[in-house]
Amino acid sequence: MPFLPVKFNLQKRVKLAQGLWMLYWLSVIVGILLFSLGIFFKIELRKRSEMMDNNESHVVPNLLILVGVLACAINAFGGKVCHDSLDPIKFTRWRPMLKPYLLLCCGFNVLLLLTALLCFLMQFAIYLTLAEGLKNGIKFYKDTDTPGRCFMKRTLDVTQGEFRCCGNNNFRDWFEVQWISNRYLDMSNDEIKDRLLSNVEGKFLMDSVPFSCCNPGSPRPCLQHHLTNNSAHYDYDHRTEELNIWVRGCREALFSYYSGMMNSMGVLVIITIILESADMAGLKYLSTALETMADPENPECESEGWLLEKGVKETLGEQLAKLKTLGKTNQVEEEGEG
Repeated sequence: MPFLPVKFNLQKRVKLAQGLWMLYWLSVIVGILLFSLGIFFKIELRKRSEMMDNNESHVVPNLLILVGVLACAINAFGGKVCHDSLDPIKFTRWRPMLKPYLLLCCGFNVLLLLTALLCFLMQFAIYLTLAEGLKNGIKFYKDTDTPGRCFMKRTLDVTQGEFRCCGNNNFRDWFEVQWISNRYLDMSNDEIKDRLLSNVEGKFLMDSVPFSCCNPGSPRPCLQHHLTNNSAHYDYDHRTEELNIWVRGCREALFSYYSGMMNSMGVLVIITIILESADMAGLKYLSTALETMADPENPECESEGWLLEKGVKETLGEQLAKLKTLGKTNQVEEEGEG
C-alpha cells in the first residue's frame, strides 16, 4: 500500500503544479540569497585576513557559494518540470529524469545539512583564529615597513574604530607590546633611553593605547597616554573614572559580529532544507498523480499520488536488501579477481 496516498482530479493537479512552480522559484531566490551571503561573508573575512590566523574560516563562505549556485540550478530545473507537467507531450520528455533528479535533491539536502552544521560549529574555530590573529596583529602594529605587515596598523585602526573596541581582550593588551616604532622615538631623550634599558627585551613599553581606541563620543578629550597614572592628568582617577577609550576587546566584538552572521546564515540554510523537502514531496505527488491517470488522453480523469510506492518499513527493507546484494556482488567480483 502506498505511503500517504492522495486522490487528485484535474483541478487539484493544476493547483499543485502552479503552487510547486511558485515554490521552486522561491527556492531559486533563496539560492541567490545564499550565494550573495557567501560572497559577502568571504569579503568580510578577506578584509580582516591579516588578523585571522588561518584560512579554515573560509570553508563556510565557500560552501554557501556552492550551495547557492546548486540551489539556483536544481530549483530552476524543478520549476521547468512543473511548468511543463500539465502538457502530456512535454512531460513525457522529463519523466525519465525525475528519479535521478529526486536522488540528486536528496544528496543536495545532505550537503545543505552539512553546511548548516558548519555554520554553527565553525564559530569556535573563528573565535580561536581571532584570538591568535589579533594577538599577532597587535605585536606587529608598529612594523609598517616590514613586507607583509605594512597595512597591519591601518587594518587594526579601522577595526578598532568601526567595532568600537580596543586591543585583543581589552585595552591593557597594548601595555604589553611596543606599538610605537623606534623610528619615532627620540633616542637622545633620557626618559626614553631609561625606559628601553629598564625592559629585559629592550622594548619601549608604556601604559598607552593608539588613538583609534579613543571614544569620539566622550565629553573629555581623549586620554590615550599614562592611563594608569593619576597624577599625569587633571582630576583623574583610573580606578573610578569611566575611561574615554573603548573598553571592549576586539576579539569579543568581532566574534559577536561573525557569530551573528553565521547564526543567521545557518537558520537560512535550515529554511532552505525545509523548502527543498517541500519541493521534493510536491514533485513526487505530482509525478505519481500524472503517471497513475487512468486515461492520459483525458485530462479530466482522476488519479492517485503518493510519497512512497510502498510503506516506510517495506521501502527501507528493499533498500537494505539492495545494498546487501550490491555488497555480495562486489565481494564475489573481488574473489574472482583473486
